[in-house]
Amino acid sequence: MKIRKGDNVVILAGKDRGVEGKVVKAFPKRGKVIVEGANIARRHKKATSQEDQGGIVDKEMPMDASNVAIVSPKDGKATRVGYRMDGDVKERYCKRTDVTIPEAK
Repeated sequence: MKIRKGDNVVILAGKDRGVEGKVVKAFPKRGKVIVEGANIARRHKKATSQEDQGGIVDKEMPMDASNVAIVSPKDGKATRVGYRMDGDVKERYCKRTDVTIPEAK
């Protein structure tokens, strides 16, 4: 999976198509990602103590990684990702504009 935590992505398919956001969490073995502000589901939460209120909570749910694409740092459009060696360092680059994708923090 070529999408990592901290990457800026655009959603290509589904109810939130066209929405841009940052990857909050990635699940490489499952092939899923959680994008902030996208794929929101409402979940019912039970009160666990006197202070902790129950109710309906909005929660970001995982979506398939194939439904998102990384946003190119140069022109802001969706792009595919490739890998290349820069000396001894392996780096990710934008296939559309041939620009190195900076490592997310």
